[in-house]
Amino acid sequence: MLETLYAWFIAPFDYAFMNRALVASLALSLAAPPLGVFLVLRGMSLIGDAMSHAILPGVALGFLLAGFSLPAMSLGGMLSGILVALLAGSVSQMTGHREDASMASFFLISLAGGVMLVSLAGSSVDLTHVLFGSILAVDSTALLLIALISSLIIIILAVIFRALVVECLDPLFLRGQGVRGGLVHSIFLGLVVLNLTAGFQTLGTLMAVGLMMLPATTARFWSTRLEGLIVISVLVALVSSSGGLLLSYHLSLPSGPAIILLAGVAYLFSAIFGRHYSLTARRRRRASPLGADMNE
Repeated sequence: MLETLYAWFIAPFDYAFMNRALVASLALSLAAPPLGVFLVLRGMSLIGDAMSHAILPGVALGFLLAGFSLPAMSLGGMLSGILVALLAGSVSQMTGHREDASMASFFLISLAGGVMLVSLAGSSVDLTHVLFGSILAVDSTALLLIALISSLIIIILAVIFRALVVECLDPLFLRGQGVRGGLVHSIFLGLVVLNLTAGFQTLGTLMAVGLMMLPATTARFWSTRLEGLIVISVLVALVSSSGGLLLSYHLSLPSGPAIILLAGVAYLFSAIFGRHYSLTARRRRRASPLGADMNE
């Protein structure tokens, strides 16, 4: 029994590439879910997905100039994401269009432009690597960069945490205290872009947002408190990351999709059996005497 457990859960990480993949995914699992929780609370759940498209032109440009150099591609992705977000906000203010419509337009243009750049300069293998990542190919340089970016995100998030919470609940109070809500919002969006640039090497530009949003939306079915949401989302991300790597090793599955699909399974399970807002919770509420009185 112990030998079987060792072979399934411990032995795969005897390999250096699995060790690096595990450390990288765990670092991302600590930094990404809290950002996802705040995106959900602020009603910006789809912004993370849009941002993952926005970084693609910069990643592609870094690939054109330096090949598969993670620092160059990360820097390009970060600058591209920030630039596209600023452009979308500026167009919205100058034209009066809804901000989400401007963002959707710019992010779709970014996605198409990034795919075009990678396709013109590389092969279909290069395009697949950029779009979907390759967590098992993470080297020491990439691992160090991912760890540094994740640590920086956690530190900055801790510094602005109180202001971010107040800005979510009562922006007018924050403004009354002399703190500019727009500055807090900009820093927060910058952290989202940073996280996506750290995650594209492992999960690709299209799926990096999965480790940010799926654990956050899953946590909503188990807790209504901010602390609970953050803790549960991080735990879901940690289990999904390590479990997805093990599934990919034993079943010869692509690692990135395995991680995101495992997080998706956690979301579907929670949507059915979670304590709050789930199908089971709704049935319990309808079956309770109080629920029956309220329905009447």
